Amino acid sequence: MDVETEADGALTRRLANGERTALADAFDRYAPTLTRYAWALAGSKQDVEELVQDTFLTLWQKAGGLDLATSALLPWLLVVCRNHARNQSRRLAKGAADELPEDLPGRPDVDDARERLRWVRDEIATLTPTDQRICELCLLEGHSYAEAAQILGLSVGAVTQRVSRSRARLKKAVMHDEH
Repeated sequence: MDVETEADGALTRRLANGERTALADAFDRYAPTLTRYAWALAGSKQDVEELVQDTFLTLWQKAGGLDLATSALLPWLLVVCRNHARNQSRRLAKGAADELPEDLPGRPDVDDARERLRWVRDEIATLTPTDQRICELCLLEGHSYAEAAQILGLSVGAVTQRVSRSRARLKKAVMHDEH
């Protein structure tokens, strides 16, 4: 287990114990990454902020029963953010809010966010087809590692190991991109 995963495990335990400072620590650690991810899912600054806020609220509410397959918190947060984005899209489609056009060309904030996320798509594209499919199943479609393993005919351990390697590769790209 790497240092980051151990830190996530400790952070998750603190959250489960109801430590408010743990939520602040989680926010400081993951809000920038979640915000970049949310820009790929939403079309306005307000929607992005709502997705990030809802994701951390869900983390706080579910911290007591959180069971992370790899003790890494970021994949769980990304899936929760994506699920909130789907719910947000459904609300927009039902007329609960003003509909947003699917493509917003010429909007500097959206165009900038898409450009900044290009490296994520590029990094995922360099993965093996199996690893790309695992990312798709677990991060985009919300399947558990066990479900992804069953779909792909792999063991849960193999999926976990592949996710860990892919996560490390993406993390390295993120750290390089941010510094």
